[in-house]
Amino acid sequence: MNQYRFNMRRKLTPGIRVLIITNALIFLLGWIFPQLNKYMVIYGGLVPDLFTKHFFLWQPISYMFLHGGFMHLFFNMFALWMFGTELESQWGTKFFLKFYFISGIGAGILSAIIQPASQIPIIGASGAIYGLLLAFGLMYPNRIVYLNFLIPIKVKYFVMIFAAIELFSSIGGGGDGVAHLTHLSGMAFGYLFLLWNQTRKKHVKKEKIIFHWGSKTKDFTKKPPKKKTFNSNEQELQSLLTRINKDGYGSLSEEEKERLLKLTEKFDKN
Repeated sequence: MNQYRFNMRRKLTPGIRVLIITNALIFLLGWIFPQLNKYMVIYGGLVPDLFTKHFFLWQPISYMFLHGGFMHLFFNMFALWMFGTELESQWGTKFFLKFYFISGIGAGILSAIIQPASQIPIIGASGAIYGLLLAFGLMYPNRIVYLNFLIPIKVKYFVMIFAAIELFSSIGGGGDGVAHLTHLSGMAFGYLFLLWNQTRKKHVKKEKIIFHWGSKTKDFTKKPPKKKTFNSNEQELQSLLTRINKDGYGSLSEEEKERLLKLTEKFDKN
């Protein structure tokens, strides 16, 4: 069973590096100049009343780069790094950033439309982050993550639990200062975008992503490689590597692990 391995040495992908640096610099600017930060939150945060009545059309984008405190920023950027690096590596930077901003912008717009008279600023990248969380669950549903760093759980159940928490919290009226509706909207827009991109066949085929719960993920963001022929040993090795990529090294039996070792030694020598 494939586990999500916590590795602080994981390399930052280009898109995530830019997002983290940009968010950090904007937060640092607001921290150094508190008076400026107040204007940044009012005019850069998403205020539904200003967006719907006064057409502050930039707010569904700018609100994603503002955060209410260091921990707010830290956990959003940590989740971006944790779940986003593998998605960007799988999809490519262009498609990943497109998905990130569509999830975040869509979450903001829907939140403003549902509560158009609200004058409370919505800030943070959480709408986009929840879209990434949903995408990770779709792409790697049987991965194992650790809830609160203690409880092992499959990603698909992890996503369901967080979605349920946000749903019940939004129904309950919130009151905790958290934009639960924005989180749910980010998941909804992320899913709809992937679904639309999956069914789109006649336009821009190179960006088509196939995803299914519980099945192997295929990447159609790049041109398929030319087919090559394999001998029996190469086919066996390829089959074992494919299983490791899908379900993790732990899914192999002891005999298969020994066979994998022999095959890799053989090809290393050649």
